[in-house]
Amino acid sequence: MNTVSTRLFCLTIFFCSFIEICSAQHERNFLQQAATKTILAQNLQKVIPSAETYSYYNRSFWNAIPSRYKNQIIAAGEDALHYKWQVVPAMTYLEFVLTGERYNMEDIYNENLTAIQKLLFAELVEGKKRFVPQLINGVWALCDISSWSISASLNLQKKGAGLPDPNEPIIELGAGITSNVMAWVYYLMKDNFDEYNPLISERLYNEIQRRILQPYYNRNDFWWMALDGKTRMVNNWNVWLNYNVLTCLLLVEKDTDKKTEGIYKTMRSVDQFINYYKEDGGCEEGPAYWTHAGGMLFNYLELLKEATGETINLFDSVLVKRIGTYIAKAYIDGNYYLNYADASAKLTTDPALVYSYGKAISDSTLIRFGAYLAQQQRWKDSLPLSSVYGGLRNLQNISSILSTPPRAPYLSDIWMQETGIAIARDEAGTPEGFYFSALGGHNDESHNHNDVGTCVLYYDGQPILIDIGNETYTRKTFSSERYDIWTMRSLYHNVPHINDTEQAYGKKFKATGTTFRFNPKEAVFTTNIEKAYPENANVKSWQRSYHLRKKQSFTISDKYELSKMSGNTSLNFMTSAKVNKIDNGLLMFSINEVKLVVEYDPALLSVTVEAIPVADKKLLQSWPAEISRVSFKLLNTKKSGSHKIIFKKYK
Repeated sequence: MNTVSTRLFCLTIFFCSFIEICSAQHERNFLQQAATKTILAQNLQKVIPSAETYSYYNRSFWNAIPSRYKNQIIAAGEDALHYKWQVVPAMTYLEFVLTGERYNMEDIYNENLTAIQKLLFAELVEGKKRFVPQLINGVWALCDISSWSISASLNLQKKGAGLPDPNEPIIELGAGITSNVMAWVYYLMKDNFDEYNPLISERLYNEIQRRILQPYYNRNDFWWMALDGKTRMVNNWNVWLNYNVLTCLLLVEKDTDKKTEGIYKTMRSVDQFINYYKEDGGCEEGPAYWTHAGGMLFNYLELLKEATGETINLFDSVLVKRIGTYIAKAYIDGNYYLNYADASAKLTTDPALVYSYGKAISDSTLIRFGAYLAQQQRWKDSLPLSSVYGGLRNLQNISSILSTPPRAPYLSDIWMQETGIAIARDEAGTPEGFYFSALGGHNDESHNHNDVGTCVLYYDGQPILIDIGNETYTRKTFSSERYDIWTMRSLYHNVPHINDTEQAYGKKFKATGTTFRFNPKEAVFTTNIEKAYPENANVKSWQRSYHLRKKQSFTISDKYELSKMSGNTSLNFMTSAKVNKIDNGLLMFSINEVKLVVEYDPALLSVTVEAIPVADKKLLQSWPAEISRVSFKLLNTKKSGSHKIIFKKYK
């Protein structure tokens, strides 16, 4: 069973201290258009069907779980029977402000939460009340803890970052994830707890009210709500936290009027998330965040659909469908995904989420992709239960997922125009041959890297030109020091370094005139990137083009004009392949069985290959301990010029 963790997806509030204010894409307000508060109240179900399915007393559901999964779940629960409940020391909270370290605190906290989940699932599956006493111990320990929030988000408090203020519960990702677990525990185990002492479930109810529901009812100033009247960036926090609140409202809140008011407030807030999304459905936070952005939107909409007897159903929306299919569009091969922004190149995507989203929007590509992911992750042998809501979904859908013919979505010729992402392959339906993607956009996206005009290139599913991704998050990641981190800088992306000047952060530093055209024989992406650089780059125009001649070659070309020559200019490319010079004007890129020859004009460009050590544990999940930056230095002494770099299969 997987460990509960907020670490990969926690965008801390520090991010909002330095982002430019961004305007919403469209004022759609789909949810408020779907139902008024009165219609919501009239159609709100007393009990949601899925909650009845998962009831402790529905033994037909729990007894039908295949024995191989039951045995694993019970064994994990038995391990947790001996777990010692932990308290996070004050100095461990303070590490975040003192050193930037956040995970020591989160590891302790998540171990507690994971043990609770193991005990819950074990009791649900076995049904003998053997795990109830230790589960009560865990619930009581979590109720006693000062805060359900993680140290990286404590500056949402009025007293600022450092130690949690017990007198001001705040709603952020740590508290949201905890409240979701605790709401399900309350709903599923209340009667079992009451057999020992009614104060247990009463205490749990009161803590969910105090820490989550009352702050949600009474406050509009949490930035992620986007309900304070300010125009702002809206990201995964919004829909993720609103989903957690919705779960608490439906499973815990007893007051019907408060429940209705609270649900309608979540609708108003999630509308801001949907409003912010671009029409092409692209997740500007990257595929690693899709699970907690687009994927969490699915969770929210599915639960709201259930809760209203399908009165509120947005799954016919073209935008909602595009948000879902983004994850298939971002898939490359194996565990590789298109990883612009803060995303790892290798991901483990939730099969049941992909499958269920596909079923909701009647998309066979997503449905079969979910089945493919389950096959890839060997769900036939072992089923992950990394969250309560995800684990329940996995158990309910595993049989239908495994019986679905699996198929990987090797999609091609995709143009997400508003997001500025282009994708093409030699041939759709296969990972063989060239795959490339290119990015336009601007340098103030959510989880931004300064990378306007960059690309990635794969061949036979192997990475050739890469986007590094991001290192393990620290305090620095979401602060004004973000662009001191090497992985965020244009120097370490596949873009030019002009007159010794990097690209700059900000929405005004952008691509212009971006186009993408494609047909069965070729795909061509072209963009102007001069505005991505500050004035001291002295660049009047720089047109970057990527040209895929399908089943033949991939060409990178630049046409530029500088206002003056004030420093060195080079074309940088990051790679995890081995690079060797085989002749004047010829390089060899090799990785595993793939070999590509790279042609360039040595009269225009001189090449250096610099080894870049990789030590961060998050980066090492995708890349070897050493990657390379290949730099083509411009030899042209004139202020304008052009050049090409051509990749071909080695024969």
